[in-house]
Amino acid sequence: MSTMTTPFPADEGHVPVMLAEVLHDLCPRDGATYLDGTFGGGGYARAILSAADCTLWAIDRDPAAIARGAALAPAFPDGAGHSRLHMIKGGFGDMAALLAARDMHVLDGVVLDLGVSSYQIDQAERGFSFRMDGPLDMRMGDEGPTAADIVNRYQESELADIIYAYGEERMSRRVARAIVAARAEAPITTTLRLAEIVRSVVRADRSGIDPATRTFQGLRIYVNDELGQIERGLDQALALLAPGGRLVTVSFHSLEDRLVKLAMNRASGRVPAPSRHDPGAMMQRADRPSFHLVRNKAIRPSDAECHRNPRARSARLRTVERVASSPTTEEMEQQQ
Repeated sequence: MSTMTTPFPADEGHVPVMLAEVLHDLCPRDGATYLDGTFGGGGYARAILSAADCTLWAIDRDPAAIARGAALAPAFPDGAGHSRLHMIKGGFGDMAALLAARDMHVLDGVVLDLGVSSYQIDQAERGFSFRMDGPLDMRMGDEGPTAADIVNRYQESELADIIYAYGEERMSRRVARAIVAARAEAPITTTLRLAEIVRSVVRADRSGIDPATRTFQGLRIYVNDELGQIERGLDQALALLAPGGRLVTVSFHSLEDRLVKLAMNRASGRVPAPSRHDPGAMMQRADRPSFHLVRNKAIRPSDAECHRNPRARSARLRTVERVASSPTTEEMEQQQ
């Protein structure tokens, strides 16, 4: 295993959050195979490949991220002159099928950096930011309906439900009403126009957060099916891990972290005690858990990192490890 005295530098515009902590928990080792399910700017991928003579598969649905990975790949050759970095276009919620198509069924570790990447936020043309004018897109990939499609076509009640459920905006009905009234005058096609509509009915509070933040978050999560991706991705990542393998996640808001915490607690047997009137549940709880939590609680970035990178402030890192004696999904299928 090679030595890394300092984190491998990230590309300009992309600062991997809690990089040292992610590497510590993942423990890259020579000869192992890992998955970066959210390649983004490639910060974690660079560091993992620099830390050990390992193989890394990386998934991203953004064509721009795939292009960045392709440019990075030659920097990490194996003994035969091929790259140790293998890029896959797709969503990490489909990781099992994407890897199976490449005859990969077991992993020694998985990293998931949830949410939108710095690259996507900072590019006005991607339509994620309410601070820069651009087309109201918000898609992480290049398929499916845009945020403009949603705000201009959905009924008021549907918009209110999306903004409330995924943006946690208490004024969601007021926002939805304002959107419907505004689009009756002219279609809403730009980020700044949507932000102005939201700000006209939602006042700034003491937190200093822009009033448009929660509405933009809600639409972005809905457009990209982010919570569905997370639920599917967590289940598949746990199933793919080899004994001793670890899943390391970095989440940035409560909706993401809640799903991660629930999945890891369930896998490690830390679930509410079942009813004594449900024998099936009692038997299931008696089984030895297949995973254990590396830490009992999520860890947060240091004050120094938050000062250097304000986007890290809300990050939470959680890690779970497959118990060495528990079988993988592939092994259980072979036994049947």
